[in-house]
Parts: sequence; structure tokens; C-alpha cells
Amino acid sequence: MMKREHWGSRLGFILAAAGSAVGLGNIWKFPYMAGVNGGGAFLLIYLALVFTIGLSVMLAEMVIGRMAEKNAIGAFKKLKGGAWPLVGLCGVAAAFMILSFYSVVAGWTIAYMVKSVSGAISSSDPAVLGAAFGGFISGSISPLFYHAVFMALTVFVVLSGIGSGIERASKILMPALFVLLLVLIVRAVTLPGADKGLAFLLQPDFSKVTWHTVSDALSQAFFSLSLGMGAMITYGSYLSKKENISGAAGWVTLLDTAVAVLAGLLVLPAVFAFGFDPAAGPGLTFITLPAVFAQMPFGAFFAFLFFLLLAIAALTSSVSILEVVVAYFVDDRGVNRKMASIVVGIIIFFLGIPSSLSMGMMADTKFFGMTFFDLMDFLSSKLLLPIGGLFISLFVGWVVWGAAKADIAAHNGTVPFWINGWGIVVKFIAPLAIAFILIQGLMG
Repeated sequence: MMKREHWGSRLGFILAAAGSAVGLGNIWKFPYMAGVNGGGAFLLIYLALVFTIGLSVMLAEMVIGRMAEKNAIGAFKKLKGGAWPLVGLCGVAAAFMILSFYSVVAGWTIAYMVKSVSGAISSSDPAVLGAAFGGFISGSISPLFYHAVFMALTVFVVLSGIGSGIERASKILMPALFVLLLVLIVRAVTLPGADKGLAFLLQPDFSKVTWHTVSDALSQAFFSLSLGMGAMITYGSYLSKKENISGAAGWVTLLDTAVAVLAGLLVLPAVFAFGFDPAAGPGLTFITLPAVFAQMPFGAFFAFLFFLLLAIAALTSSVSILEVVVAYFVDDRGVNRKMASIVVGIIIFFLGIPSSLSMGMMADTKFFGMTFFDLMDFLSSKLLLPIGGLFISLFVGWVVWGAAKADIAAHNGTVPFWINGWGIVVKFIAPLAIAFILIQGLMG
């Protein structure tokens, strides 16, 4: 049996796991979610939930992975068996579905890098940019080409392995992401009128808070950390027993949250500076922001940097999603890593084709009243991820609690003081909160 590969360093693991968590959800979704939910109050609720429920579930996933040294399905099989491997199967299925449509959207970011250089999005009129965006995503060929390019990049990193592929790429891409974010923030906050955007994000107005705000913040906290699909189980399985796993989970959560907050500091001041609507929803990235960049000096350059930033964030996340599926075939099916990466990547690319076409020629083809893209999103994000997160919490809190405590205590030499608090969260608070997300998602 081949010796299991491990991360080359603690920093490598933290950057890779943070890269998994940092994705389009942080830079694309968080600013418009904050915009829709009133800014500062949403941010405070989001932070509170990330560092309680989010961190607890992340640590639970990492502990499962390290104890078993297996993929998401194999870990449950090794630690308990019975019906528990179905939880891992939910994660692998979710990863498969998510990457198929995530890669389509990530392809748009590469396309917009090209468009920012060619001048195709240099208009300052959101109506013109909206029509251009709609025309692009409804196309049959161009979006699929960029979807293929993005999937090829993802496969290339994963087939190179943990140390030579994922860890090496993360050590380059994550620092680059932070540098790009800081450069763009400096530009955004120095725009005339940017102070209104800063006030919107940093001064809480609790009169705007509803149960819907709490639900959105909980959902964003949970999904922005890549929880529920087995990514952190898989990454944790490559972690040495010598590492301080709780410290690593804390760093990953901190870095992921920092990117989301920094994205808010980039997007909202720029949007307010030019008088646009912060609650513009998903169009904030591909329609409103290009209009903002078009009114800046050197706007094309900053637009290119922004979409490069988005592409990097998307890639670090997609690599971990593909690794969830590939690790299953390598561990449990004995498939060669390169073969598994290429074949799974090709299958996911083909599954993404109807998601892309549902923006155009398949727009009228509905499944249970949803387009194919929306169906994939609903099944994975609204069903499989919350179910996965719910049972991961219950598994650690009630099934392997003694072994999980021992795994954490092994590094410290003693049981840490916070362990009982963590136990309360994974046994009671997290399952209730995730059940809340699940019910809200199903009710729409």
C-alpha cells in the first residue's frame, strides 16, 4: 500500500485550506449579500457566526480527516461504518455538482480579464454593461471555452499531487490574492465619496436586521468556509499528527473571513463613490463594478486586476472541490491520481455544459420549475451541503467524541480548556443552526 502523502509544512496546509475556503463566495457574493442586508449589522452577525458555528464545524471536519487519514467517504467507513459513509457520499456528490456550475461562473472571470484588456467592458453605463453581460453568458460557444480553460487549470493543479500541486500553487496564489486585494482597496477607499461605502459597511444599523438577515449571514458563514462537502475532511487527512489542528482551523477561518471583509472594503466604497446601488445583487460584480472601473483613471488596469483576483480565488477553491472527488477514487478505487484527475475533470466539464447553456438556448428548459444551473445549485448548496454539515457535527459530537478529544489533546499534551465549549457547539448549537439553514433553503 502506498504511503499517504502529507502537507510539506504547516503554512502550506493553512494556505491550501484557506484557499479552499476563499472563493467566489467571499469576493463575489459577500459584498452584495452585505449590500442587500444593510451593511454593518450583517457584517457583525456574520463574524459572530463564523467564529462560533463555522470554526466549530471546520475543526470537526479536519479532525475526522486526520483521525481516519482517508477521503470523505472512506473516513466515515473507517471510523464507524454502517450508514455513516452516506454522509461522505453526500459531500462527494455535492462537490461534483458544485464544481460543474462553479467552473462556468469562474470561466466568466477569465473572460472578463480578457474583456478588460480589449476594452469590451469600458462603458460606464450599467445598462450597456448589463446587455453585454447577458449577451456573453447566453452564448453557446464562448462561455464553454472559458469553462474548459478553467477546468483545465484546476485539473493541472490537482493531478500534480498534494505537495507539488495543491500546496505549491497555494503558496503562490494566496499571497498574490492578498496583494491584489490590498492594491485594489487602496484605490477604492481613496475615491471621492468612498467614505459613504465605508460607513455603510462599518457602522451597524440594527433596525435593518430581520430573521432573513440572520439566515443569510448563517448561510454565508457556513458556505464561505467550504463546509459540508468534505473538502476539510480531505485536506485534514493529509495533515500530520504533530500539527496543532485547532490552531490551523483558527488561522484558516481568520484568513477566509479577512478576505470577505476586505472584499467588502474594496467593492462597497467604490460602488458608493459613483452612486450605484450596493444591493444590485449578483450583477454587482459583472455589471456595476465594470461601470465603476470605467470612471476611474487607469480603469482598465484595475478592472483586469479585479477579475484576476476573482479568478485566483475561484481556482484555489475549485482545486479543493476537485480533490474531494479525486481523493475518493485514489483511496477507495485504487485509480492513479493523474487518471482520476483527468477523467473526473472531463466528466465535470460535460456536466457543466447544460448549466452554461441554461443561460441561453436552454433557458426555457425547466426541471421542477428551475433551470439546470439553478437545479444543480439547489441540490448541492440547499440540500447536500447542509445535510453534510449537520451529520458531520452530530458524528463528531455524539459518535466519535472521545476519539476527537484525544486527537486534539495529543498535540497539546493535555485537553485544552475550550474543548467542552466546542462540544456544546457541535452537539447542539451547530446542528440546530444548520437545520435552520436547511429549512430556510427548502422554504425558499
